[in-house]
Amino acid sequence: MAKGGYRGGMPMGGMNMNMMKQAQKMQQDLLKMQQEMEEKEYTATSGGGMVTACVNGKHELKALTIDPEAVDPEDVEMLQDMVIAAVNQAMRTADNEAAQTMSKLTGGLNLGGLL
Repeated sequence: MAKGGYRGGMPMGGMNMNMMKQAQKMQQDLLKMQQEMEEKEYTATSGGGMVTACVNGKHELKALTIDPEAVDPEDVEMLQDMVIAAVNQAMRTADNEAAQTMSKLTGGLNLGGLL
């Protein structure tokens, strides 16, 4: 092996260690962000506020509020649609915020399936 501080085409020393430290810090920051996002709650409404859904970052439905005026025994399907719409919107909000936070943290790097 030739002298000069190279191994496998990668320089050894400060630059490599600095990159490893940055990667470790990013990993720690990502884990912290993930925990915070899982605990955060996201609320959405549908039907002009007749149905309100609250989900957390783990996509668990935490609360569902239905205005009694939204309950029409003759039109249960409309109520079902409003519940689905509110829950789906709350989940989209959680996903969008997670993606924005991730983008800020990674400087726009697309890490795809790494996370």
